[in-house]
Amino acid sequence: MARKEYMVVDIVDLLRRCQRGDSLRSLARATGMDRKTVSKYLRLAYKKGFGADCDVERIAAEVLAELSARLPGPAPQKGQVFLPHKEAIREWIEKEHLTLTKVHIKLVRLGIEATYSSLYRFVASEIGLNSQNTVRMAETEPGEVAEVDFGKLGFFYDPEAQKKRLAYALVVTLVYSRHQYAAVSLTQDLPALIAGMEDAWESFGGVTRRAILDNLKAAVAKSDRYVPIFNRTFLEYSQHRGFIIDPAPPRMATGKPTVERQVPYVRKNFFQGETFRDLAHIQEEAIKLCMGTAGQRIHGTTRRRPLVVFEEEERSTLLPLIKERFDTPKWAAPSVHPDHHVRVGKALYSAPTEYIGKIVDVRRDSRLVRLYHKGQLIKTHPLVAPGKRSTDYNDYPKEKTAYALRSCAYQIEKAEEIGSSCKTFMEQLLSGDFPWARLRQAQKLLRLSEKYGKERVEKACERALSFDLIDVRRAEEMILKGLAGVEGPYKNNVIAPARFARPASYFTKKEEHDGSQD
Repeated sequence: MARKEYMVVDIVDLLRRCQRGDSLRSLARATGMDRKTVSKYLRLAYKKGFGADCDVERIAAEVLAELSARLPGPAPQKGQVFLPHKEAIREWIEKEHLTLTKVHIKLVRLGIEATYSSLYRFVASEIGLNSQNTVRMAETEPGEVAEVDFGKLGFFYDPEAQKKRLAYALVVTLVYSRHQYAAVSLTQDLPALIAGMEDAWESFGGVTRRAILDNLKAAVAKSDRYVPIFNRTFLEYSQHRGFIIDPAPPRMATGKPTVERQVPYVRKNFFQGETFRDLAHIQEEAIKLCMGTAGQRIHGTTRRRPLVVFEEEERSTLLPLIKERFDTPKWAAPSVHPDHHVRVGKALYSAPTEYIGKIVDVRRDSRLVRLYHKGQLIKTHPLVAPGKRSTDYNDYPKEKTAYALRSCAYQIEKAEEIGSSCKTFMEQLLSGDFPWARLRQAQKLLRLSEKYGKERVEKACERALSFDLIDVRRAEEMILKGLAGVEGPYKNNVIAPARFARPASYFTKKEEHDGSQD
């Protein structure tokens, strides 16, 4: 079986759950890791200084860097320990009508080490549960849990689009006080989910320690009753705000009973039968509902006013909003092209040479673009507009950097290594408004020193300068014809007069010339 790789974000989630006090079994169940893998990661984390007040992200990166191999697969099935007691469990449930909690207590007394969840799964698969019998969940502590759910509100006329649009509501309900917040949007995608939750936290003045969600596609990449896989961006957001994701089981409304009936409540008691100017107007009225009618009513279950309970007992227990509003990123996985760039959002961003041809993970938000390879940050760029590019010329090989930069200073500096005359020749060659039109000549001049030696090239440049002849090809001809080795100054050379094939007297004779020459 192939080994499963874990990223830094997975280790951060594990360590943060451990800081919340989750047991080893709970950590394994929540993260999908084997308990031995969890123990190994925690053991290494404690060696690196893991504790209540530590830099979790740094420790997670160090742990992941130290472990080159990872243990595969999920933990083995726990239901096998109940098989010898199957008939006893059946009798306790069917004849004595004991609850599963009481059955679990009796099994623990017999020395069976297994969780209540394992017993529940075993009874459901091997014996069967009576779906008519339900139990009320235990009351939560103030500031412990918020339940989140999306739902349709209905159609309204959008003056900007000049057509009817379907509005959705993201309802965030605090389980202890029943106080809620409704965020209105036009979509149910990830940006709308994060934006709605951010608005809710700001309205509450803090964050709960856990958030129970329906299996929204925006938040849960793969729905599973026991080991769901979270969207990478949403998992990052939960770490940014400090809450633990607790998804409800798939297709089970009772997994989030507090918020389940709140979307129909908002739709029927607020949206239906009303006329709104635009989406902003709907949001304003939704806030009034949460702070007024919904917040001040006597709740049918608690028999208390949700907003009053929230203000008096729950607000002070929420986690503080110590960080700025989350900038929702977008992830992509392009490959690095031979030109050292990746294409993201119709723009180009450079990467170091060693990653050419490799697939990298790109995180793009409203300000920065970050490139990762195997979980390690390799490059950071500022966000540029579509059609533009962000290039760090240090990503290029050293011998190609000057060409990419179009730096005349580099060419002149290399010419100075050959000699002063070569430097002067290069300066004149690359002068003018468009020096890079003569780039190939400059490169050829530098290569002449490798072919003929620096001394001969220096002499050729000195002789060419004396004639004000700034032509690399002619300078090479001087070397080939041996003119570069002639000693002495050339500045005061006198050019000999031109000689004709016929004598000058030929042109002064008045009589017809017979064609002969003197």
